[in-house]
Amino acid sequence: MIDAAGKIVMPGFVDTHHHQFETALRSQLANGILINDGRPANTSNYYDTILQGFSMVYRPEDVYINELYGGIAQLDAGVTTVMDVSQIHHSPEHSDAAIEGLRDAGRRGVFGYFEGWGDRAKYPADAARIKEQYFSSDDQLTTMVMGGEIYLPGYEEAWKIGRELGLPIALHVVGTFGMQPTFDELGAAGMFGDDNIFIHMTGMSDDGWKYAADAGAHISLAVPIEMHMRHGTPPIQKAIDMGISTSLSTDVECTMTADFFTQMRGLITLQRMFANEKALSAQEYPELMQCMQALRHATMGGAEGLKLDRKIGSLTPGKEADILLLDAEAMNVAPLNNVPGAVVTLMERNNVDTVMVAGQVKKWKGQMLGFDLDRLRTELEGSRDYLFEAAGIERDLFA
Repeated sequence: MIDAAGKIVMPGFVDTHHHQFETALRSQLANGILINDGRPANTSNYYDTILQGFSMVYRPEDVYINELYGGIAQLDAGVTTVMDVSQIHHSPEHSDAAIEGLRDAGRRGVFGYFEGWGDRAKYPADAARIKEQYFSSDDQLTTMVMGGEIYLPGYEEAWKIGRELGLPIALHVVGTFGMQPTFDELGAAGMFGDDNIFIHMTGMSDDGWKYAADAGAHISLAVPIEMHMRHGTPPIQKAIDMGISTSLSTDVECTMTADFFTQMRGLITLQRMFANEKALSAQEYPELMQCMQALRHATMGGAEGLKLDRKIGSLTPGKEADILLLDAEAMNVAPLNNVPGAVVTLMERNNVDTVMVAGQVKKWKGQMLGFDLDRLRTELEGSRDYLFEAAGIERDLFA
């Protein structure tokens, strides 16, 4: 029995897209954009700086501590489930380290098996070995998703293997990558299904949206990142209008925080900004998003997208008790007048008092349980120092 007086009790947050292996690079790309698109912008961009720069020097031990620490940090903030998009599979050992770090954090994790680079990379063929070794049962906290980026050569094989193994297929869909023709062609060919998770969906055609909706695909939005890094306008209203199952995701901590209060506020304020602008211009405008809708995207929406809605996402008898207790008597919330409003518009990660995953208490009265956080932080800092040195990049705290 838990005394929850003065607390708001709700389902744990579900993050459907987080590159956890980048935890040691937090804030390093705070001013960067997504790719070098030829337009005037910062010289550092995500694809060249992170994926083709830092990531190339990761050792398996770097992958492990980044995954572990990033998972614990999000658990502390009430994110009880994550799809980890680990584009760091330079070898089978890198893959094993990612899975072990994800698992050892003690929360519900969906291992996203995406690409790697180098002579020892075994993606996508190693998927069968990984699934048999780590994910032979669906009755566990960690499950698996297949990554299938259509902007990379050989994606057809990844999709084929993923579907042969019965895995959902996840991919980034960003118009600035010039992928719209291929995406639309796949949709027209009937290649989409309800096993697809499309991340971002910025800058895509109406035909592409129709193919996704007709197939029952899921959309994962990373609203603050999409606005910040030039992905294109987050297609919040399009997803609502098309009636597509939609969730929230944090994307990359090298650029933006991975807490879900930021995600919910980004979602609701941007949707209402566009609607309000139309209202002020005497145009027809959509309904204003309500706080309970934002909460649903942050919980049940993610559970649906990851095919976990029979287990998590709502406070329902028979589910696996991924539950948060949020402090409603804290100075930034009291006095409590509206529950969904308080969670979405007032709260922050410090309000997360207690966290349960599958009925097991992971955080109690503001304190994480079961980890030597000082030791883990020291290990993460050591990984950070190695990565900067190996990548030939000088740390500049005020760059």
